[in-house]
Amino acid sequence: MTEKITAPGIVLRMLEGRAGIEASQLLLQLPLLRLQAKKGQGEPVIVLPGFMGDDSSTLVLRGYLNSIGYKAVGWGLGVNRKPMLSLLPLLQILLDQMLDEHGQKVRLVGWSRGGILARELARDTPEKIAKVITIGSPVKGGVAASSIGALVQQTTGLSSAAMSSLLRDRQKVDIEVPIRSIFSKLDGVVSWQACIDDVNSDVENFEITGSHVGMGTNVDVFRLLPKLLRDGV
Repeated sequence: MTEKITAPGIVLRMLEGRAGIEASQLLLQLPLLRLQAKKGQGEPVIVLPGFMGDDSSTLVLRGYLNSIGYKAVGWGLGVNRKPMLSLLPLLQILLDQMLDEHGQKVRLVGWSRGGILARELARDTPEKIAKVITIGSPVKGGVAASSIGALVQQTTGLSSAAMSSLLRDRQKVDIEVPIRSIFSKLDGVVSWQACIDDVNSDVENFEITGSHVGMGTNVDVFRLLPKLLRDGV
């Protein structure tokens, strides 16, 4: 029987306003996080923003990764709101550019819908990608698992049935790339159950404390990322 996942309730949605506090906490701890982090060695990383976000929303995260030794870039495609199938070919171009420039597989970090796109890139071209890290990204449950599901449908022009059909077709092919999923049970936008991938073989899930909107400046996320980027690759 398919698990029915519902969107976060009103209390969690109201608590999304604490994202500013989470950002302030990060600023205080950022110098220590940099000192303690496992350092990169120039590995290329593409950071994908969430729905209705652009590269400005991942600026702090990318700056942090670059400061600890990675070559992190944004996606360069403006606001993340177009249908997924129109974005994947453009992301493949960026992926190929990173491969040519650095001569090694690319790591993908995707926040919310950015994580969905990262997973689909890995599904299509596993030979180009070292690892996928998703942050608050729904992988099951459809639009009903998110408190902004209706907005996603309206913006992309795709019905719930069309989205579900598209994902079912794509999920016939497993993702062969290691996936590390970060989620929060206090997420007020995406149900945490929707972030748990129980289909693909090489998946690990990591729980943090915090809001969905604040994940781009969350202390727990910044503490985890250096470990996840290095381990097992």
